[in-house]
Amino acid sequence: MILKWLFDRIVAFFGLLFLWPVILVTAILVKIKMPGGPAFFVQKRVGKDGKLFNCHKFRSMTVKHSGSSVSVAGDSRITPFGAKLRHYKIDELPGLWDVLIGNMSFVGPRPDVPGYADKLEGADRDVLKLRPGITGPATLKYRVEDEMIAGFVADIKAGRNSLVAKFENVPDFSVMSDQEIAVWYNDNVIYPDKVRLNCYYYRNYSFIKDIQMIFATVLGKKIEYAGEII
Repeated sequence: MILKWLFDRIVAFFGLLFLWPVILVTAILVKIKMPGGPAFFVQKRVGKDGKLFNCHKFRSMTVKHSGSSVSVAGDSRITPFGAKLRHYKIDELPGLWDVLIGNMSFVGPRPDVPGYADKLEGADRDVLKLRPGITGPATLKYRVEDEMIAGFVADIKAGRNSLVAKFENVPDFSVMSDQEIAVWYNDNVIYPDKVRLNCYYYRNYSFIKDIQMIFATVLGKKIEYAGEII
């Protein structure tokens, strides 16, 4: 993956060189639109070989919130301006620095918060052999993850979701909060599927596919990958 390593650093360097005005203006707007907190959101994430690193993004949430790593579309923790940053992926621009210094790659699994990686077992731990990515197959498939989770929560509340019938020991959703339902859906449906896609990426790596996924991310397009459209 030497070509991937060189590509990451060269493109990240020129990306920061040309996009620094956008990053500067966005940082100022975050401070203006969301006063009382930092412009950048820095959090410990799990990187290559399970090592922790500081992941950088633009802050999109209020300073005081529950701290849950699972968010839902319309989540009160996400500010209106933060929602726009997320929608257009502008919140990810500070990640160029993480790519430049080698903590991340342009393409790979999204960096998990500590805790999720600890649950990986057997061959699924191949995911930890990769540098986390700004985009990747799982990121593309779940590019509207917040909306998918919100849709699931709404269906559960309305009693019209048949997906849970595939699982054993399903909890009583009627006594759970929206956030608790969202976490269940993430942990039992979305996260396992992301692990599957990321393991496929590791075992079937292609630099050409990396380029396709980068363009698909920037242009908002879908591509065929691992036998499905993502």
